[in-house]
Amino acid sequence: MANKDALQTHLFLSCMLLAAVTQVTASAKVPAVIIFGDSTVDSGNNNVIETVLKSNFEPYGRDFYGGRPTGRFCNGRLATDFISEAFGLTPTVPAYLDPAYSIKDFAVGVCFASAGTGLDNATSDVLSVIPLWTELVYFREYIQRLARYMGKARAQRTIKEALYLVSIGTNDFLENYYLLPGRRLQFTIEQYEDYLLGIAGDFLTEIYRHGARKISFTGLSPIGCLPLERTLNIIGGGGCIEEYNQVAARFNAKLAALVQRLRAELPGLRLVSAQVYDLFADIYRNPSSHGFESAENGCCSTGLFEMGYLCDKRSPFTCADANKYVFWDAFHPTEKMNRILADHSLQTVLAEFL
Repeated sequence: MANKDALQTHLFLSCMLLAAVTQVTASAKVPAVIIFGDSTVDSGNNNVIETVLKSNFEPYGRDFYGGRPTGRFCNGRLATDFISEAFGLTPTVPAYLDPAYSIKDFAVGVCFASAGTGLDNATSDVLSVIPLWTELVYFREYIQRLARYMGKARAQRTIKEALYLVSIGTNDFLENYYLLPGRRLQFTIEQYEDYLLGIAGDFLTEIYRHGARKISFTGLSPIGCLPLERTLNIIGGGGCIEEYNQVAARFNAKLAALVQRLRAELPGLRLVSAQVYDLFADIYRNPSSHGFESAENGCCSTGLFEMGYLCDKRSPFTCADANKYVFWDAFHPTEKMNRILADHSLQTVLAEFL
């Protein structure tokens, strides 16, 4: 009898523990994924604006569902798509400006990002893309639309519990500071880093004021090792531009400090920094350990300088299997690399939100 009572007690406690774990897991889930940033996360907003920076044509999207180009700068899905799916939400996060989607779709996932943009408004001017602050205008509009769709109270809960993914900054350096003279005449490189992080702080504070609490801001990769930058590094024999990598590493350290400061200043803010620099650096050093054959050039065309319209489906050089490559074009990761990036974030900084 005692053994029976003990067994019943054990089963009861086990069920209670399972219920508690299930409840915690369910309460930790996020109701929506909301995305800001540049081409690393743009799912098609640039399709509908007047800019030369587009990717809504083949061979982009050749490994996406149905082999369809969507405006993602990739052969398939983005890291943000995989993250959304991991949270039990949509496996592809739609672009806010895509007329094929409605507020019903956006209620569980929405992307405001624009390829070619940056923290600095001057960066978005280079290729006439959407400035970060216009992405914020769209976000405010989205909040109003969401309230009309599901009611104000439910919309407020969605905005508060949603996961916000921000990926931006590379273009500020490679497309703006190092390419054009304007900002170099105004700032030293370290001053420009501080200028950008000041904008990042203002932006994060603003979306916090609109209700955002769970935010991940992705740090920079070793930007001097992108295929395009290697191609331009003629003097360095096609190797990585270490000066750019040092800038990225320093920017990331300052970003980490900004994250800590904002967490201390803004009550309830759960801001994290998704650091991908070391992951990329490790893959560059030993691509085969991650299942890649090439980390120096992209799959599309020669993979040395092509992206956007230069990534031509008629190129005889485009690789047959993008899974062997870290990069799809000369600037953007393949779907396989995006999955690795998503898994890395989910296992590290995003784990607390799962």
